[in-house]
Amino acid sequence: MIYLDNSATTKVDQSVSESFNYVATKLFANPSSIHNLGGEVEQLLRQSREQIAQLLHVDQSEVIFTSGGTEGNNLSIKGIALEHQQRGKHIITTTTEHPSVYDACQSLEALGFNITYLAVDQAGLIDIDELKEAMTSETILVSIMHVNNETGAMQPIKQIGEIVADYPKAYFHVDYVQGAGKVPLDIKGSHIDLCTFSGHKIHGLKGTGILYVKNGTTLYPLFHGGSQEYGVRSGTENVAGAVSFARALRLIYEKMENNEQPLTKLSNHLRQELSKVDRVIINSPENNSAPHILNVSLPGIKSEVMIHELEAHHIYISTKSACSSKQSEDSRVLVAMNVDKEIAQSALRISLSYDNTEEEINIFVRRLKESLTELSKVM
Repeated sequence: MIYLDNSATTKVDQSVSESFNYVATKLFANPSSIHNLGGEVEQLLRQSREQIAQLLHVDQSEVIFTSGGTEGNNLSIKGIALEHQQRGKHIITTTTEHPSVYDACQSLEALGFNITYLAVDQAGLIDIDELKEAMTSETILVSIMHVNNETGAMQPIKQIGEIVADYPKAYFHVDYVQGAGKVPLDIKGSHIDLCTFSGHKIHGLKGTGILYVKNGTTLYPLFHGGSQEYGVRSGTENVAGAVSFARALRLIYEKMENNEQPLTKLSNHLRQELSKVDRVIINSPENNSAPHILNVSLPGIKSEVMIHELEAHHIYISTKSACSSKQSEDSRVLVAMNVDKEIAQSALRISLSYDNTEEEINIFVRRLKESLTELSKVM
């Protein structure tokens, strides 16, 4: 099997699943319980929070455990909106955000919030001057992702953060789900107030994740109850999930720092080989692009047809975001980049991990060429 759909989800690292199973079966007490077993579990939760904080160079009080990217994004956007609506009701985001951001913003429009959706250019990047023009005294939140989940386009987060920092009422949220462990991000140095992480994108477990919440940033909780996670996220803590996430984050950061198998080298090879294939159009920008995501199109061939053709040979890629891949509409991201309809309808996303090899890339490209030839005969 050649798995090239890592932006949808990654294979769980064995040591991560083992850490989860050990805690879930041996240290299963409620961390809020006052007996010794509960105290041991509470200590384990605290240690996991400390480990994550050290990796991210933040304070442990700024780490909130969540169920993943969708919850983290919704908690950031709705939490700021509901908590600070007396300051203003203006929110800025982009036309190419993940559905958990884009749809959350649309839901707030129904509650009377004013949302500005910044356009992007053909490379999928915003115009910094347009952001400056959009900022007002009523702006309470700017939510812009670091790495686009469909094309890999990387927004200038530090530059954006410096602009938002000039507006005392405004908070800056970054969806870092696709970038974590692949593209470094200086959270403190980029003036970020809220930052979303997801476990299953970094070889962790589904249903795990964290939200970085800068000290002093207040949110209206989505869940009310036992006041866990500093009152931001009530509910009995998933300690096994927290432990496994901390391990997954440490492992992926070690790979990113040690460059075990440089993703950039692998991505460049993939891009180079695909550029030689007739009919292949590369949609991902050549510059300002993450090394693990490449979006391409095969005009005249529906993306679903090619995906199933490759699947028959045990090669797995995808179309757009896994959250939206079963919807028939054209990719909102590619449409926002002014990609022609035919090109958007034939778009494919190839996403890499540190486990992929050059040999796998060569096999994939060779099989893609053969599939193109075979499909062209019957279409």
